Amino acid sequence: MPATKSTTRLVTELATRLISTLATGLVRIVVNLLKLIVEKDMSVSTKPDSHTPGTVLYSDTLPGGAHWSYRARRGTTLHLTDIEGGANVGMLFYNPENLLERYNAPDTLKCQHTFKLTRGHCLYSDMGRIFCSIIDDSVGAHETVCGNASADFVKQKWGERSYQDFRNDWYQSGYSSFLVELAKYGLGARDMAANVNWFSAVQINDSGDISFLEKNSSAGATLVLRFEMDTLVLMHTCPHPLNPAAEYPRRPVGFQLGQAMPVGGDDLCLNHCEENQRGFHNNAIYHGELAVHDGLGGFDGLGSTQ
Repeated sequence: MPATKSTTRLVTELATRLISTLATGLVRIVVNLLKLIVEKDMSVSTKPDSHTPGTVLYSDTLPGGAHWSYRARRGTTLHLTDIEGGANVGMLFYNPENLLERYNAPDTLKCQHTFKLTRGHCLYSDMGRIFCSIIDDSVGAHETVCGNASADFVKQKWGERSYQDFRNDWYQSGYSSFLVELAKYGLGARDMAANVNWFSAVQINDSGDISFLEKNSSAGATLVLRFEMDTLVLMHTCPHPLNPAAEYPRRPVGFQLGQAMPVGGDDLCLNHCEENQRGFHNNAIYHGELAVHDGLGGFDGLGSTQ
């Protein structure tokens, strides 16, 4: 009788273990199937070439004195609109796959022999690659030499408004805004490069003095960037450091993320200068794509931008 009980107990334990093992295996199979389904759905929804060129993928408005960041996919566009006029959009670019690669303002200006940015220009990384190209611009001039206003500068110029007392009507600085966005990706003050200030422009007189160009951008002015590689984009709508406004300028900016047209051999940004052709070539190498070189830095085609 004891032997029978022992045998029964053993059979029960084995059966329990077998059922547990089968259940665990079944759960794993179900989980893996769900992962495959989710990955397939994500590849369809996030892959740029799954959308028709010109498709608006997302749109919103960034209030004045605010900040935001996102990962721009290669082959997509960022359409900015100065809603009220007089806006300023500070912007920085990083390679999300290698955060040590970031926007290089000096190289961007010198390789294209310009002091201002407008349609046809490209924005370069410190590794000679192109983050994005300006494919449309109704303003005509944007600057990338003046940087940001610090919190102390804002306090001295426009006074102080804390979030605790004023909530969303507090006064933010471009420098502090970038620090907040940088921290989201494990970056800090030492990773901040010279930024672009979209919709803002400056001029230099014969004595070398630099001054802010008021009314550079009017209500409804637009700018369109096309991303030539996956790019981490940081932006703020805080005041330009040289803005002479008596009160803290708070100008909202509308933005749309869309699908770009493929880059063709006759592309304006590609053919703006030989350096841009080399920049696109560097991008093609980075993405492992074959480009047809004409021996002088130009290309007959760069393949897909997706």
